[in-house]
Amino acid sequence: MASKTTGKTMIFWRKKKDEIPTNDAAPSQAEVTASPAAAELQPQIQAQPEPVAEPVVAEEQSSGNWMSRLVGGLGKSTSKITQGLSDLVTKRKLDQDMIDQLEEVLITADLGPKTASRIVTEFAEGRFGKDMDGDEIRAALADVIARILDPVNKPIDFTRRDTGPFTVLVCGVNGVGKTTTIGKMAYNLHKREGKRVMLAAGDTFRAAATEQLKIWAERAGGGIVARDIGADSAAVAYEAYAAAKAEGADVLFIDTAGRLHNKKNLMDELQKIIRVLRKHDENLPHAVILVLDATTGQNAHAQVETFRDMVDVSALVVTKLDGSAKGGVVVGLADRFGLPIIAVGVGEQAEDLQPFHPDAYARSLVGVGI
Repeated sequence: MASKTTGKTMIFWRKKKDEIPTNDAAPSQAEVTASPAAAELQPQIQAQPEPVAEPVVAEEQSSGNWMSRLVGGLGKSTSKITQGLSDLVTKRKLDQDMIDQLEEVLITADLGPKTASRIVTEFAEGRFGKDMDGDEIRAALADVIARILDPVNKPIDFTRRDTGPFTVLVCGVNGVGKTTTIGKMAYNLHKREGKRVMLAAGDTFRAAATEQLKIWAERAGGGIVARDIGADSAAVAYEAYAAAKAEGADVLFIDTAGRLHNKKNLMDELQKIIRVLRKHDENLPHAVILVLDATTGQNAHAQVETFRDMVDVSALVVTKLDGSAKGGVVVGLADRFGLPIIAVGVGEQAEDLQPFHPDAYARSLVGVGI
């Protein structure tokens, strides 16, 4: 193993291809040179390039500021729900017609028919025939939604294992924000908890993804393992774990290329990464995080279903909530799959990705206290 240190960012590489395992479950030399352009892989030892647009990192925000950001980020979703409620009721008795209309409002906010039906059923219990105004309805809805979200509030413990770094494989379809999510999580873990982080540039199809990770690694005071475009991503993951273990890193994040959930050959590549990692330790990766783009709405369900079956997803991160009126999809995902939702994103800055809190999310979504 050789390394070059540039500032705080370390780039590791192997000098010899035969250091990569060549058995059936690990990348062979043919697999490592996956494309003609990568026939002779060269170590990436160049100095950090000047980025065109660096990741935005601001000062630490208080919980109050995060609540303001969450409210602002969910503004489009909240407006859709609150406008629907305003059109629905001034002050009247809760009857079946109102319940049906309320269910329709929730469906339009992308909670999904099944989840919307569950919410209005629980909401109506003990309230049918009673007078309710808009504020009372929103408060009651927030309580029901928070109860649905509470079971998926299971943060990941990123504590280093005795055998090596806590290893996280991050996956998702194209354009959901995997690379920036990794960068933000690494930065936040380092700044808030003092974790030593290592990043693996497993998206070997996009040079921009590697450049982004290099910048984030430097900001997080950590290292990065990267190879040339076209390199085998399983080989990168294998090398990254060895480097992270040798350097005493607490957490290793492995980026992967975006892949459509309905393309079997691309999904098979994810399984290969896991097989190769397990040549180090049968318990790797310790977590598989699926990143979802809120703007895809109900299509996120299909993505969870496929990725979960292929790579045993451990947890979800939902991004781009600030660009969508479909914030209700988080509730639908929690209700249907029960997978932990560990973070939500409402903007470009590092502090715009924060741990998921059911009550805060529920209240923000329906406009309670706004």
